[in-house]
Amino acid sequence: QVQLVESGGDLVQAGGSLRLACTARGIIFRNHGMGWYRQAPGKSREWVATIGSGGSTNYADTVRGRFTISRDNARDTMYLQMNSLKLDDTAVYYCTASVFGDNYWGQGTQVTVSS
Repeated sequence: QVQLVESGGDLVQAGGSLRLACTARGIIFRNHGMGWYRQAPGKSREWVATIGSGGSTNYADTVRGRFTISRDNARDTMYLQMNSLKLDDTAVYYCTASVFGDNYWGQGTQVTVSS
C-alpha cells in the first residue's frame, strides 16, 4: 500500500523560509516521479513543482526562483525548500507520487504565512 506522509508545515512570517518533507512508503521511491501541490482556502488545488525519477525539476511560475524541490532516494523522501515566502503561499501543501499511471496523495501539511 502506497503511503505518503508530509511534514514541516508551520506558521512563518512573510519573507521567511520553511522546508517541507514527504516520506514515501510502499513504493520503490527512486523509480517514480514526485510532486507538490497546494490548496489555499476557497481555491482549487494547484500544481507547485515536480521532480522526475532522474532528478529533473519543473516549477510553477508563481514559485520559480523561490522554491526548490529535491529528493533523497536513500531516505525515500522528497523536499520542498520554500524561501521568500509570501502571504499568497498560505495553503495546505500536498505531496503526490506518480506510480505506473496512478497518482497517490499525502494528507497535506499546513503552511501559513503571516504579515
